[in-house]
Amino acid sequence: MYDELFKAAVKAAENAYCRYSGFHVGAALLSVDGRIFTGCNVENSSYSLTLCAERNAVFKAVSEGVTAFSAIAIAGSSTSDFSKPCVPCGSCLQVLSEFCGKGFPIILADGAYRLSDFLPVSFGKEYLR
Repeated sequence: MYDELFKAAVKAAENAYCRYSGFHVGAALLSVDGRIFTGCNVENSSYSLTLCAERNAVFKAVSEGVTAFSAIAIAGSSTSDFSKPCVPCGSCLQVLSEFCGKGFPIILADGAYRLSDFLPVSFGKEYLR
């Protein structure tokens, strides 16, 4: 299943709007009910307004009422070669931690990782009280 999810991430990267960096990123987020939500990076000339592929996929799913996820695959490249891993940024990891546990699978070109491999400690609701 993870191979198909990674292929969906590569396909999503084809839609990236990355006129400034030239780095295409795609994400494919698998919900617990088997649906796949894809996202791509969307850059903006005001760089802070850029949206990463991973957050794009999460926000798309949430806007459809889905908040339970099984895995995410991420593919990124400045060429058509997606064989090197594209690690999610800190902002995307924090957003994933809002909906997913530490063992949540993150699929990259070189294999499967857990959310906690990249974000061992996250800011959560327990800090808001």
